[in-house]
Amino acid sequence: MLPIGKVPAEILRRCLASNQIADERVVVGPRVGEDAAVIDFGETYLVAKTDPITFATDHIGWYSIHINANDIATMGARPRWFLGTVLFPEGQTDKALVETVFDDIRRSCNDLGIELVGGHMEITYEMPRTIVIGQMLGEVAKDKLVRNENGRAGDDVILTKGVAVEATSIIAREKAEELAGMFDEAFIERCRNFLIDPGISVVKDALTANGAAAVHAMHDPTEGGLATGLGELAGAAGCGIRIHADRIHIFDECEKLCGHFGLDPLGVIASGALLIAADPADTENILQVLAAEGIKADVIGQLTEETEGLKMDSAGTVCDLPVFLADEIARLF
Repeated sequence: MLPIGKVPAEILRRCLASNQIADERVVVGPRVGEDAAVIDFGETYLVAKTDPITFATDHIGWYSIHINANDIATMGARPRWFLGTVLFPEGQTDKALVETVFDDIRRSCNDLGIELVGGHMEITYEMPRTIVIGQMLGEVAKDKLVRNENGRAGDDVILTKGVAVEATSIIAREKAEELAGMFDEAFIERCRNFLIDPGISVVKDALTANGAAAVHAMHDPTEGGLATGLGELAGAAGCGIRIHADRIHIFDECEKLCGHFGLDPLGVIASGALLIAADPADTENILQVLAAEGIKADVIGQLTEETEGLKMDSAGTVCDLPVFLADEIARLF
């Protein structure tokens, strides 16, 4: 049986191999490592994404907007329109819960200038918890589209913020009672607030970087953490990768929570960070423009030739980049 989390990439690739697209307006179709679909709409491209929220329960509407908006922005597009399907559990849903989730979605759309244009809500039998499946649409000028297949060997790999913003917030929110006996209240509240500060959105990160230079690729690491995101970025570009572990910013709060539960910070869900692949000649300008917007960013490695594989340099020792068959945080649930 397969573990909880994303379907393994090799299975997904086999499934997608049988999918033939006849419509020539589809510029980017389903592919492992690409964050959204792209359709030619004349003067601009329409960018489309769907993603469910399955781990989090607190502020699930907020998660749904920002996670889907992130994948639109990593293609260089601005998120514009949202539709959401909300499945509530039988016997656990009242009017207040429905209104809370809807209000969370509406306010989050307003925060990013996104229009809520449709969706569906229902109470579903044998559901253990609320699940939101979001569909986000965005728009991008044709010369600003970013495709991860355009990453090149020799590109710098830049990481914004650090890891793991989303995991830190989820653990603090979902395991608050257990953590209360181990950490003080101020620490737990700070971890809970990672949802907002530094925040799980990378829309500003992506649009800022794409405005500073012709970036080759952008990807937000989500399920499977930073390690999985790096593998997906390299795979989409047909490249290898070499990462320097000591350059990866791991938030102190994340390290402590992961240490308590025995989780690897590189394998926990990592929304809130953005991976950027860019020509080294553009790196300094990208870093400066991000810094001017208050966004921390570091060069953590380079894309390499595919034959060199996925590698990580840790304390002077080169090893394979860690592989996580399921997100580390899934072990808590």
